Amino acid sequence: MTSSTTGTTRELLLSRIRDVPDYPKPGVMFKDITPLLADPTAFTALTETLAELCVRHGATKVVGLEARGFILAAPVAIRAGLGFVPVRKAGKLPGATLSQAYELEYGTAEIEVHAEDLSADDRIMVIDDILATGGTAEASLELIRRAGAEVAGVAVLMELGFLPGRARLEQGLRGAPLEVLITV
Repeated sequence: MTSSTTGTTRELLLSRIRDVPDYPKPGVMFKDITPLLADPTAFTALTETLAELCVRHGATKVVGLEARGFILAAPVAIRAGLGFVPVRKAGKLPGATLSQAYELEYGTAEIEVHAEDLSADDRIMVIDDILATGGTAEASLELIRRAGAEVAGVAVLMELGFLPGRARLEQGLRGAPLEVLITV
């Protein structure tokens, strides 16, 4: 939890995250954020908290990671008065892109960003819903740096503390902050 997340806000957010057992496969406890998104008070509290982090860390743009990161990052960017840049799965963006492959538990994946959307003058806050293994977030940091921009930090609604995402991401952050609102 960040210092900007009050206990009341944290409890509100937690109360709107639903556990769905055995989804998408047996043995997995899925953390469903759709009840949080459906509650205007909780969604506003989340947006305000993340926007404050963007301002505090001097971000000039917000990157949202496909797909739930888009839902969180776009209103945060508007609230903070910043631009929003989507990082998409490979093949989803038209025009010139930068791409970054990364390792998954079983196989690889690739993400892309429009090359012209980031510049050397930008400080980027990466926003996503969940930090699990850290692969997508780590790959996004590489994309941001390859585009010439600086990483202002990574902010996530929830970290799955039993997975190695934090450890994987810390090296790639190179001193930039990792802001986690809730650890489960």
